[in-house]
Amino acid sequence: MDKSLAIAESFNLQQLPAGFHEDPYPIYRALREHAPIKLMPDGSYFLTRYDDLIAIYKNPKVFSSDKQREFKPKYGNSLLYEHHTTSLVFSDPPLHTRVRKLISGALTPRAIAGMEPSLIRLVDQLLDQLQDALQPDLIEHFASAIPVEVIGNLLDVPMQDRGPLRAWSLAILGALEPALSTEAMEAGNLAVKEFIDYLTGLIAHRRQHPGNPDTDVLTRLIEGESDGEKLSMKELLHNCIFLLNAGHETTTNLIGNGLMALYEYADQRERLLQAPELIKPCVEEVLRYESSNQLGNRITTEPTQLDDLTLAPHSRITLCIGAANRDPSQFEQPEQFDIARQPNRHLAFASGTHACVGMSLARLEGQIALGRFVARYPRYQIEKPVRSPRVRFRGFAQLPVMLR
Repeated sequence: MDKSLAIAESFNLQQLPAGFHEDPYPIYRALREHAPIKLMPDGSYFLTRYDDLIAIYKNPKVFSSDKQREFKPKYGNSLLYEHHTTSLVFSDPPLHTRVRKLISGALTPRAIAGMEPSLIRLVDQLLDQLQDALQPDLIEHFASAIPVEVIGNLLDVPMQDRGPLRAWSLAILGALEPALSTEAMEAGNLAVKEFIDYLTGLIAHRRQHPGNPDTDVLTRLIEGESDGEKLSMKELLHNCIFLLNAGHETTTNLIGNGLMALYEYADQRERLLQAPELIKPCVEEVLRYESSNQLGNRITTEPTQLDDLTLAPHSRITLCIGAANRDPSQFEQPEQFDIARQPNRHLAFASGTHACVGMSLARLEGQIALGRFVARYPRYQIEKPVRSPRVRFRGFAQLPVMLR
């Protein structure tokens, strides 16, 4: 049997082969070629073609993002279930519409442009501190610190309270992995509880001392729209948690993946040094080449046709963004890292009504972090990188570095 065909036939998202976390792309390539709509042993479908993902993104009515039916068996009546079925990303209208409108109102192009000076100051401060670190790690001391501060600022979380934010986020998002251990389940539920306990006090304080709704997302979520549209307390709590989670790990991964790619592809790093204006397409290529968020999910609401397959109502679908972003039908030489790639219609931020509400902010963070790091430390060397053992979110747990 052809090796590629054997890989596709044996693939099981619940039982991943050795080496998958280091490099899943040969497996994704085999699936695209031989089983682009792969039936999993648990009855779900795993999709790897770009055009199939686009078709699903364009039809949110038939391909729902609501996770109540899917998550109930996984989480039971837990805080994780309550969180993930209340947050923006795993909901349909009308909740999705209300929350997205409130958040996007504080993430306008003008508001994001106004964040740039403080973001530059933050990045430069972290670059200074890296030079003094005994064992500098690009994840711990740089990539993860940036989005935590940015989201902390958006919610106006006091500086002294930001310590637990990263650990809470990692635990909650870790419970989204396809194969969930008892330990990960317990850690995720504890993180939701502790985060809710903290936010309850923060929200009470903000009600008494509101901030500027044009820049303070928490105040904006509390006050709601001028027409009286407001979130319930449960919706408010869980969408604040969602904001941290959505803005934290994916942006950390974007920066970490970008630094690793520019290290591995020295010719592209030199190209960026010679033409710093390439930082914008460079960030887009990092998002395509190593998508921070590798997987998405949908569930069908009615019988529907996908390619030559008829899907029954309540069919569960996993969208493999990492595979679609290397589909040769869409991207020329998709395995090549090219910081000037044009066009680059990647799906790292999804598409359609569920396109990432914070994508412009994430792009700005990536551009400033990667551009200023490479300009400051152009001859850095990464030693013994440690991949994060995640399937859904692709990034590094550690990136030890010599700055030279």
